[in-house]
Amino acid sequence: MRLTIVAATGGIGRQLLRQALDAGHDVTAVARSPEKITAPVRTAYADLAHPDLPALTEAIKDSDAVLSGLGARTTPEAGVATLGTTALVEAARRAGVRRLIVVSAAPIGTLPSPDRPHPPRHDPGDGFFMRHLGVPFTHRMFREHYADLARMEDVVRASGLDWTISRPPRLTDKPLSGRYRTAVDRNVRGGLTVSRADVAHQMLACLDRPETIGHTIGVAQ
Repeated sequence: MRLTIVAATGGIGRQLLRQALDAGHDVTAVARSPEKITAPVRTAYADLAHPDLPALTEAIKDSDAVLSGLGARTTPEAGVATLGTTALVEAARRAGVRRLIVVSAAPIGTLPSPDRPHPPRHDPGDGFFMRHLGVPFTHRMFREHYADLARMEDVVRASGLDWTISRPPRLTDKPLSGRYRTAVDRNVRGGLTVSRADVAHQMLACLDRPETIGHTIGVAQ
């Protein structure tokens, strides 16, 4: 399959790139610092905080799917997920690419956004601890990051593309296990962490699962 991986030098992006190549996919890697990519793939420059729409469209043309690990790494970068994904959606439309898989975060389902001003108070997959302690704490600690991801999810839902949103909890750098759990349109009960490698594995697995189109997928250990 011909894939474009966006934010390919990020934590999840590097895992997507490595695993996609190991699986035999034909990959284009899009990054702000493509010179850091040493894998034998096509590369394309893109600063998604200041997107160049024609260049982005050129980078993803002829792809079967786009997988994005885009997200803010620091508080000053908050906003890049919304801005970059908005450009990515428009580029996909122009290039005629239908399949889009992005990564978000587990607490986003209960966070208000412009298109979802009254979300559920609790995620149906969250237990007592997450509902009353974990989620309120992370909402406060990562307010700007999560607000950015919530707006990004709005953009993806309204895109008209064949989208899937992956929602992991706290990310770790543990190696790929393949022993994670998933849940459709809810978080994974009792799932507090998951490795970036396993999130990448789950996102790539969605390529062969058309039933994930139009859904958020909780993923956790």
